[in-house]
Amino acid sequence: MSEAPRRLSTRPTYLLTQTATHARRLVTEVFGAECARGYHYRLLATLHEFGPASQAELGRRGNMDRSDVVNALNELAAEGHAERTPDPADGRRNIIRITPAGKERLRRLDHALDSAQDRLTAPLSAAERDQLVELLGRLLAHHEQSTPD
Repeated sequence: MSEAPRRLSTRPTYLLTQTATHARRLVTEVFGAECARGYHYRLLATLHEFGPASQAELGRRGNMDRSDVVNALNELAAEGHAERTPDPADGRRNIIRITPAGKERLRRLDHALDSAQDRLTAPLSAAERDQLVELLGRLLAHHEQSTPD
C-alpha cells in the first residue's frame, strides 16, 4: 500500500475509494479490450435477468441516468445486441429485449469481468472474496435504504 498517513489508511472510506479507483481501471481495461463499456454490461445483464423492459425501468434497475440508458441502448441496438419494439400498452414508449447476439455478448463480457474480479481480489482466498462481497453488499443495502431518492 502506498505511504498514506495512518489517519487515512485506517479509514474504510479511504480504503474503499482507493480500491474503487483500481477496480474502475481494471473493469475499464477489460471492457475496452471487448470494445464495450460498463453501461453495455449493466443493460445486457439487466435484460437477461429480468426480461424485456422499458428504458425507464432499465435505468432504475441498472442505476443509470436516462440519457446514459438511451446512448448505450442506441449502441447495443446498432450492434444487434438489443432491440426496441413499441409497447402495446403505451405507444409512447418502447420495450427493450436482449437478442441472441446480445446474450452471446453478455457471456463474453461476463468472462472479461471475471478476469477483472480475479485481478482485483488476487490476494484474497475464495472464502475472503465471498466475505468481501457479502460485507460490501450489506453496506450498499444499508445506504440505499437510508438514502432518500
